[in-house]
Amino acid sequence: MMKFLMSMIFLMPLCFNGNFWLIQWIFFLLSFFFMLNFSFNFMFIHISYFLGIDLLSFMLIMLSFWICSLMILASEKLYKMNNYYNLFMFFMLILMISLFLTFSSLNLFIFYLFFEISLIPTLFLIIGWGYQPERIEAGVYLLFYTLLMSLPMMIMLFYIYENYFTLIIQLMDFSLNNLFMFLCMNMVFFVKMPMFLIHLWLPKAHVEAPISGSMILAGIMLKLGGYGLLRLMKLFLYFNFTNILILNISLIGGFIISLICIRQSDMKSLIAYSSVSHMGLVLAGIMTLNLWGFWGALVMMLAHGLCSSGLFCLANISYERLGSRSLYLNKGLLNLMPSLSLWWFLLCSSNIAAPPSMNLMGEIMLINSLISFNWMSMIFLSLISFFSSVYTLFLYSYTQHGNFYSGNFSLYQVVSREYLLLFLHWVPLNLLILKGEYLSMWI
Repeated sequence: MMKFLMSMIFLMPLCFNGNFWLIQWIFFLLSFFFMLNFSFNFMFIHISYFLGIDLLSFMLIMLSFWICSLMILASEKLYKMNNYYNLFMFFMLILMISLFLTFSSLNLFIFYLFFEISLIPTLFLIIGWGYQPERIEAGVYLLFYTLLMSLPMMIMLFYIYENYFTLIIQLMDFSLNNLFMFLCMNMVFFVKMPMFLIHLWLPKAHVEAPISGSMILAGIMLKLGGYGLLRLMKLFLYFNFTNILILNISLIGGFIISLICIRQSDMKSLIAYSSVSHMGLVLAGIMTLNLWGFWGALVMMLAHGLCSSGLFCLANISYERLGSRSLYLNKGLLNLMPSLSLWWFLLCSSNIAAPPSMNLMGEIMLINSLISFNWMSMIFLSLISFFSSVYTLFLYSYTQHGNFYSGNFSLYQVVSREYLLLFLHWVPLNLLILKGEYLSMWI
């Protein structure tokens, strides 16, 4: 594991070299080299010092490498305009290293440390390269929501180390039967997912962030919360009432958020709220504490990371050409960019869990998990599934059909780089389902 870490650190001088395509290729090659070190089951491999990976860590590190590579591919505009591009690349690399160390850490304190460090480059991406003055407010929301909830977790780590003499996740075979401890330990993960009622930072951050910020938030940052819960819920196996409460909040919240999505006029805002709805399903699946729920949570996190990031890329492609994210101005794009409409259709169909996307596999697993937990959850599951189709079809039909906005006097066509960007989101999303059995081997 240390060799991957060292190779990323050696990339730092390249960040100030300024060669866009060279850096792009090196990031992708790093992803492929990491892919060769596949962990097929729950056993940890490549253990070195405080690092090691099992299948859960591997898949999320792989997703981090992939999304970070695609972020560079999506941000060519910064390179062309020379908008502090070298500094942008430096923050990208710091973010990638911190995510790598977060997901591969065996020690809970190291996990916590890099969990917090990954927040800093994301904050700089939003504040430094965001579009509107409100980006400062969005950055403050992101920072304070996470920091406020993460301090109790740090105190809990000190408590665990003082009483149980270990912070190695795999050696924690004790149980913490205290509601206060449960909330202190997991509240930061609920914020990061985010759980309904503490989700307000997410739409703000997404709307104000540049395309790279939106991609990393949707693709990886929300998954940090899911990863933390999947690792630590084994310490809290006796909280039936709390689990049921959080499960109900997630399902009812997913339904309410779906209704909120339908009345959005900003494309980015609609996609951001849909993320809250989908991650609500993931959180509900984890709270059932059964095998289907954990498997489904992992699959859904991977699927959502690719699908949501791809939709943000599509919204950004339209924004760069029309200068607006409003659905009232982004109309009739089928007339203007017909070849892009195919990609809108493919990624929107994946967002509503149409086969053969991984979203379908994840939703089937989560529906199995939640209905076996309590058949009453069927009501809100059906509502969430139906309304997620409604708002996704609303997004697709409103942007692609109808008369195009008469104020559009000139428009440049989609370039091959953008097609490649969308292709590299969609292909893993629909091909990984062919080897779906491997994703159920990490428990």
